[in-house]
Amino acid sequence: MPASFLPSLIAQTEAVAAGEVNLLQAVILGLVQGITEFLPISSTAHLLVFTRVFGWDVLGEKYFVDAIQFGSVIAVLIYFWSDIYQTLTGSWTAFRKKNWEQEEWKIFVGIAIGTVPALAGGLLYKKLLPEATQSVLEGALVIACMSIIMSLLMGLAEKIGSRKRGFNLLEIKDGILVGLGQMLAIIPGTSRSGSTMTMALFLGLERQAAAKFSFLLGLPTLAIATLYQSTEIRNHLDVLPALIVGIISTFIFSYLSIAWLIRFLQRQSTWVFVWYRLAFGLSLLLAIASGRLASS
Repeated sequence: MPASFLPSLIAQTEAVAAGEVNLLQAVILGLVQGITEFLPISSTAHLLVFTRVFGWDVLGEKYFVDAIQFGSVIAVLIYFWSDIYQTLTGSWTAFRKKNWEQEEWKIFVGIAIGTVPALAGGLLYKKLLPEATQSVLEGALVIACMSIIMSLLMGLAEKIGSRKRGFNLLEIKDGILVGLGQMLAIIPGTSRSGSTMTMALFLGLERQAAAKFSFLLGLPTLAIATLYQSTEIRNHLDVLPALIVGIISTFIFSYLSIAWLIRFLQRQSTWVFVWYRLAFGLSLLLAIASGRLASS
């Protein structure tokens, strides 16, 4: 390692803390976003803690965090493109033939209907709740509590879920119910993938099918929410280079995260995420209690 690397890294970190943005931090933030968006452990929670601990206030601002999620959207589109294409073409064929029992039609309608609750809930959250209430909900204390609650729910789903249904046995009602589960992700610390996978496991889906359906169901919501929430970036064009780097980094690590999780769930259970979320939530509570992390 060159002798100048460490001083350079320290200088860059100090620059971010002072309100400047550089590409190294954008890469790291993309790494955190990419890995945690699709693992059922909450990207919002990890980004908030990460930026607060390191004092990366500019990168931690919501417009920047929201905008780099475009990388996650692109990763889902590319990884599942064959499934998306087959679902769209198959559902169009089913529609023309009025074959409402066709597999692709059920998946398409399930995803479409399942997207509505999360979008409606997110809109109500933004429009109706006062900023003071939103600030409390987005604080570290709520994130810690939700992380613990979701770890318990995921553990229960892992314990009692039958795991007898594959992706080809999805029904429209699965989309509706998993979509309702996705509404929980409005509360920071819940995790979009965590809430949808947990609900899918409760409904008896196989672990791999639950993860795949979670990603496909979450794609429209993630894409629309990212477009809506990141419009503020037009007022911060000075960070555009860092944003582009952050999106690319997010895409790379999102794609790797999706591929790894799908393979992992073919052989393993979700218990590692249950225990991780429990430990993460308890660690946040300890940090808050000791004064090392602000509760809001």
